[in-house]
Amino acid sequence: MGTGTPAGGAFGAHLRALRTGAGLSQEELAHSAGVSVRGLSDLERGRSRGPQRRTVQALAAALRLDPAAARELERLASPGRPRPAGAKTARPTAGTVGASGATASKPRPAGAVAHHTLALPRDLSDFTARGPALDRLLALVEDLDPARPPVAVVCGQPGLGKTSFAVHAAHVLAPHFPDGQFALDLRGMDPRPVAPRDALARLLRASGLPEDAVPADTEDRAGLLRSVLRERRVLLLLDNAADEEQVRPLLPGHGPSLTLVTSRHALAGLEAVHRTELALLRREEAVELLTRIIGPERVLREAQAARDLADLCGHLPLAVRIAAQRLASRPGESIAKLATRLAAQDDRLDALRAGSLRIRAAFDLSYRQLGEHTRTVFRRAALASGPDFSPETAALLAGLPPRRAARCLRDLADAGLLQPHPTSDRYRFHDLLGLFAAEQAAEEDTPADITAARTRTDTWMLRRAAAAAQLFNPDHRPGDPCGDPDPATAPAGHEQAHTWLDAERAQWLAALHRAHAAGRHRQVLDTAEAMHWFSDRVLHWELWAEVFRRGVDSARALDSRHEEAVHLNYLSWAQDTCLHDHTTALTTARTALEAARAVDDRLQTGWALNYAATALIGLGRTEEAIAHLHRAADSLGGGSDTQSRFAELSTLNTLGRHLRQTGRAAEALAVHRRSEALCREDLPGQPHELLGLYLASARQHIGNDLAALHRWNEAEAPLRHAVTRFETAQMPAWSETARLDLGITLRHLGRTEEARETLTAAHANLSRLNNPRRLEAADHLRALEALDPAAPHAGTA
Repeated sequence: MGTGTPAGGAFGAHLRALRTGAGLSQEELAHSAGVSVRGLSDLERGRSRGPQRRTVQALAAALRLDPAAARELERLASPGRPRPAGAKTARPTAGTVGASGATASKPRPAGAVAHHTLALPRDLSDFTARGPALDRLLALVEDLDPARPPVAVVCGQPGLGKTSFAVHAAHVLAPHFPDGQFALDLRGMDPRPVAPRDALARLLRASGLPEDAVPADTEDRAGLLRSVLRERRVLLLLDNAADEEQVRPLLPGHGPSLTLVTSRHALAGLEAVHRTELALLRREEAVELLTRIIGPERVLREAQAARDLADLCGHLPLAVRIAAQRLASRPGESIAKLATRLAAQDDRLDALRAGSLRIRAAFDLSYRQLGEHTRTVFRRAALASGPDFSPETAALLAGLPPRRAARCLRDLADAGLLQPHPTSDRYRFHDLLGLFAAEQAAEEDTPADITAARTRTDTWMLRRAAAAAQLFNPDHRPGDPCGDPDPATAPAGHEQAHTWLDAERAQWLAALHRAHAAGRHRQVLDTAEAMHWFSDRVLHWELWAEVFRRGVDSARALDSRHEEAVHLNYLSWAQDTCLHDHTTALTTARTALEAARAVDDRLQTGWALNYAATALIGLGRTEEAIAHLHRAADSLGGGSDTQSRFAELSTLNTLGRHLRQTGRAAEALAVHRRSEALCREDLPGQPHELLGLYLASARQHIGNDLAALHRWNEAEAPLRHAVTRFETAQMPAWSETARLDLGITLRHLGRTEEARETLTAAHANLSRLNNPRRLEAADHLRALEALDPAAPHAGTA
């Protein structure tokens, strides 16, 4: 084995025995030791040479071997360490210089590596995770084609450990490149990065060329480097690249080499490269890194605090390392103490400092590289509400034209300072970068600048939100002016409006709160009134109670009793339907009734009685509720205007439902048939869509009335109509309850498989909506399972 044959037999068998004895899988040991699964598998099977000493040490640590066992593992590994068989010896031609500085007439001995000034930096003994990324690089090496020497670009946001990963990978892959490993810092974040000409000179000298053999011209130097590397198995690590122009002249053109390039920029213009975009650590990986630095005993004592600390570091490797190094330097300090300090956001970046390691410094390095407009977009974007933001929000906050702001956002994503959404045109901050951006805004923008940015953005957002919501108003006609701040980009139609309102809901909701606080009450009322038309589409949004509460407050501030009644009714609906708070909803409805009667508003009186009845039903006071609904129907009956007609339809549908639920299904069917007939009556100027939705609701009730009367065959058709109509309108809170009703009917018709399929879909969708009827769906699925125990069934709801 001392001649360079595989270490396999003894070492591989011993390593495998140690691993299985420890109860570890290959994946678990590879993860703990920071080696690739493929590499570990090759070692155990004897397919690779003896591992380097640092790899053996990492394996021993992961296996928790005592000193004697670790020495034995090292003894078995050492014979296989010479240069791997099959490595090519450089074949210098006359007049060239080998890697050791010898001329062609005196070839280098096989495996000899010259001393040079570009040696790899030291590897980190506590390097953690990145196994899949390392495996991909190993696969590149194993399939290396000298005609196309691979170039791997390692990129990602600041703090992801790009350099640490590249250095670790270079050490792991070093045995595959016996003709040399060279690491060159291109200083891409410096005011003056290393020029390609200077970088080429350093690489050529490290390759063994004397100073006087290095050409003066950059292109000549690049050509000579390609010639020198043509038949050498060399690994180049080009760290911290500034841009593509800096890197291109340094790349080999042919030969069995591997080039690793790290950069804070994506280097998207670099052709024919393999990309390794590092992601954040998983939570368990972040805790593992913490464990390797401060020791397992401290982590085991405070396991939950360690997980909390990893979360507060945002699973960013640099942040976790800084926190761990700080703890390592203070052995008596608890993990919980540091986690508590990091939980205070105002102090988090200050706390992430250990000696010369500072998270803020890593971020600042990238920030200072940005142009003026891009810096403005970065820091002002921290003012956005919600987990992510759109280019239009960034443009408004920065006070820049949309196209310029969009370019700045792309530059920020390329620099790793923002994370673009994979499918939509939206961006988000890593938590720590968001804190850093907010700091820069506080330092570089005046309070007046920030107030102006927010007011400008809020005004635009509320106008757009109100215009989008108004598209759901049944009186709205295509082409009607809608008050959108930018008609050229305004949502067209329900689908686009729904998508925009959903994506921007955190932004327009925060704008609504700030408008109320600033006393812009007419703007609040206009927005809340418009949202009323949209709210029925997304009953599961709990924010409606916030929206209509602000509407009530603003109506009172403007001393508008009519608008107070309107928004109290909206609020009662939201409290009952969205929050399921029946007691509060009843109190609110009664307050709405008082306000409506004070101004003799029959429409709002009818709605208040309707909402009070709904709340009473939720409280189990059914007879009171039915009495309220009869009074509401009397108040609303005979109205010929749009709003009175819809209020009457809503009241009749609700009245019939509660009659059915009290065992009076025949009465309920008569009420719902009356509602169905009203939907078919002419309503001048009224579009068919909303009437179609009321008709679908009436037919869902008719189907349930017929089911309650055990007329199952008649119930199916109206229920199918309701499901289809609500699905077409993209109203899942409505379509899924109708689907559940249809599934129940199918079950009673004995169509078991069709019933199971329908009920399973209803259960899954109602669970996503957190609708209480998901429990009912689960009960019916369990009833089907009792008939056929082998069939799939719903889990606990």
